[in-house]
Amino acid sequence: MTSDNIKELFIKGIDCSQVVAGAFSDELKLEPALLRKMGACFGGGMGRGETCGSYIAALMIIGLKYGHFSENDEKQKEVMKQKKDKFSKKFIEKYSSTMCRQLLGYDLSKPNEFNTALESGRLLSFCPQLTKDTIDILREVL
Repeated sequence: MTSDNIKELFIKGIDCSQVVAGAFSDELKLEPALLRKMGACFGGGMGRGETCGSYIAALMIIGLKYGHFSENDEKQKEVMKQKKDKFSKKFIEKYSSTMCRQLLGYDLSKPNEFNTALESGRLLSFCPQLTKDTIDILREVL
């Protein structure tokens, strides 16, 4: 998936978290619609400029693939933790933050800043590239 493909999805109303989650439907053998719905509340740093939606979706995918679900399954919990830590390290090396408003330079929870981010072009240039990079890092880690 290219950043241009991702930009088109953004224009059509699909958020960063939904793009990342949906990109792993084949690998997880889950419906893309289900994964997009799972990620629907997390775009724009949960709509509050908080933790990046792409980052959150990546952690959800790691949980779906490697997460523990049985009581006292410390072995699987450790596998998941190692994957999460490896992903987080690589993401931070590339972007130095996981906070949407720090990454983007705008707080999307504020209507005037959302509009400014859109008008400046940053929202549709930076975020698609970050989303693509998140997918690439996650594929490497998985």
